[in-house]
Amino acid sequence: MKINIYGSYDEMSRKTAEFIAEFVSKKPDSLLCFPAGHTPAGAFEYLVEFSRKCLVSFDRCRFVGLDEWVGLGREDQGSCTHFMYTMLFEPLAIDPDRICFFNARSGDLQSECEMVDKYITENGPIDLMMVGLGMNGHIALNEPGISFDLYSHVVNLDPVTKTVAQKYFNGRKTLDKGITLGLKHLLEAGTVILSASGANKAEIVEKVVTGKVTNAVPASIIQKHRDAYLLLDREAASLLDEKAYPEKRWAYGG
Repeated sequence: MKINIYGSYDEMSRKTAEFIAEFVSKKPDSLLCFPAGHTPAGAFEYLVEFSRKCLVSFDRCRFVGLDEWVGLGREDQGSCTHFMYTMLFEPLAIDPDRICFFNARSGDLQSECEMVDKYITENGPIDLMMVGLGMNGHIALNEPGISFDLYSHVVNLDPVTKTVAQKYFNGRKTLDKGITLGLKHLLEAGTVILSASGANKAEIVEKVVTGKVTNAVPASIIQKHRDAYLLLDREAASLLDEKAYPEKRWAYGG
């Protein structure tokens, strides 16, 4: 795992976008998986800018959704699908045929899991997977205690996730379950980016980087990935001590 620390959220966002653009330039037909949320929003804005300047093209890429709140869909503000279409897919004019997302409103969520798994099998594995970091250490909606051996699945949301997720909605939203790619997808992805920003993430970042690999902190599984990058702003990295862990690969932005 290579740990890159940047001086600000904006610098982290720009460097993340540059990483993705370079990756896609090398493999234009990549299968990509990106998260919704506040942390990746800045990187998406830069990717749209890069695309408009013809610095990168996503025309041959395919996209698979990472996760969704059960009961919500593309038309629901605050849903992951709504965020991805608004922030990335529509500005990039991505062909809908190149996008595969869970239908979290379906009456048969198990079939949705099987559909997404089949899509990844037929078009993958995932070449580049970017994930955020939950306050409780979750990746996507893989909550504490989850098995590392799962592909797509439905999950009961952790109380921390239910509380933190309210920031995405205008009013109080009842959230009980999620549908998500599993950590086995992450382990099988070619390259993984885990990004985090802000001082409120510093404690969980420290656990992910320096703690044991355990499903009590699902994001710790990134330590086992063969080509993983942890991209942080300085606030999120504030509790890390490079000298205490010289075996890890560290890099710094400006």
